Amino acid sequence: MMTKIHQLNDKESLRQQRNLTQSQRKNNLYTKEGVVVNSFVKDCLGCENNINETCDTLLISQDAKMPSRLNETPVSREKNLAPIAGAALGVMGIIAATSFYINKSTEAALTNAEAKKLQDVTRNVNLSKETHQVIYQIVHSPNKKTILAGMGVLTLSAIAFMGKTFFDGFKDVWIKKKEADIQKNLQEELIGIETQSFSGKMQIIRGMLAQNAMKFKKYLSDEDQSNIAYQGKYKTLESVSFKGQHKNGKDRQHGMGYFLMGAATVAGIVGFGFLSLKFLSGTKSRINASLGEKIKELGEIIGKSTAGTMENDQTRMMDLFKIIDDKSIIEKNINSANWADEAKKEFIKRVNTTLDTSVEKAEKTIAGSGVPKPSFNSFVDDYIAFCYNWLLDTQNKQFKQLFFGITGLTAATYGGRLTGEAIKDIQVKKMNAQTEVNLQSRLVSTELRNFKAKKDASIQPLIQDFYKQADCGKPKSELKTMAENILFEIKNGPPFVYS
Repeated sequence: MMTKIHQLNDKESLRQQRNLTQSQRKNNLYTKEGVVVNSFVKDCLGCENNINETCDTLLISQDAKMPSRLNETPVSREKNLAPIAGAALGVMGIIAATSFYINKSTEAALTNAEAKKLQDVTRNVNLSKETHQVIYQIVHSPNKKTILAGMGVLTLSAIAFMGKTFFDGFKDVWIKKKEADIQKNLQEELIGIETQSFSGKMQIIRGMLAQNAMKFKKYLSDEDQSNIAYQGKYKTLESVSFKGQHKNGKDRQHGMGYFLMGAATVAGIVGFGFLSLKFLSGTKSRINASLGEKIKELGEIIGKSTAGTMENDQTRMMDLFKIIDDKSIIEKNINSANWADEAKKEFIKRVNTTLDTSVEKAEKTIAGSGVPKPSFNSFVDDYIAFCYNWLLDTQNKQFKQLFFGITGLTAATYGGRLTGEAIKDIQVKKMNAQTEVNLQSRLVSTELRNFKAKKDASIQPLIQDFYKQADCGKPKSELKTMAENILFEIKNGPPFVYS
């Protein structure tokens, strides 16, 4: 009886189906159906009424049990309302925290001392792109020079953008073509590796068939079998060991290694901590030594200071006071100066105000006057800026040389970087493909061991049941049926060679 099977969906089968004619494709599918049916369908099942023969044919063991976790039902306790409640409370909590923050910030702004308040800030708008600066100049000063220079800059920007787009696309196309060649070579390399894996699996099956067939002959021959004992002769499945498993000795060695690694880590942490404290102690001593030198320098300035040199001396002393930052030392030195008492008090007040102030106002030329209105600045870092400068003054030959030199350097740098990145990407893809080939080649032995282990896991219980039945005195005709089906299972049973 022929049964319909589904077509394979792997890429290789699809490629073969596309290359076949309609008649070849039809014959190919019929051949696959015949192979599957001939391998797995037995027309003689159920021809006899003897249930023992059916059990032997189907390799049904009387000791087989269902998995203990077959009827295990995981219990899932979902809490649908908890996330909703948590989200609602979380949002309201964030709103409450924000309100609290606004309240505290307002209190701090209103109650903070004048010297501790943040300074007013002018909103500076920086025109860092040359195209933005050009538009600003056209809007601010629309004249012949700014308009012509602006149009020249915008035209050059468009040319640069289109050129960059073209070369980026050319790079992507070139990389894609090279990647296709790399993939083709990779697939050709993998054919040999996959052939080794396929051949190895077939060799494993042939070896298992030969070994077990020789063992079965001892029980199916007419020789005396009284000296053949099942007990202890064959290992159970749990006792089968595979290469790569760690023994207890190695586990102990690994445990000792982990302990030593942990001890070394702790020792390193302690050592680095001690070294850090030592460095900090040295830093503190250096700071104290430098502070002593500054105090000595301050004393020398005050000792030589007079009413005539007081203004210049106070400027030098203010820099030293910012480093010393000790009011008692500052007042002691200022009081010893040869100045008038009012001058001493005024200078001490100014020093204390400077030290107590938390922020410093920036220069008006940089930060503005502090009025919260926009202030425009232009700090351009763009090669197109040299084009604008040249177009504003075409008579300046140095502007022209700057434009061509920096623009040419920018274009050469971009082209070199683009070429380098393309070559790097291709080399990385080549190395990755070679790494994939090496990995697949190394995995052949692992795949073969995996295949052999799964075959043993599938066949060993059947072989054990065969020897148990033989030990119980089962007739040779029935043992022969069991042996044939075991060999059939070795050849055609899971795991399959094609998987």
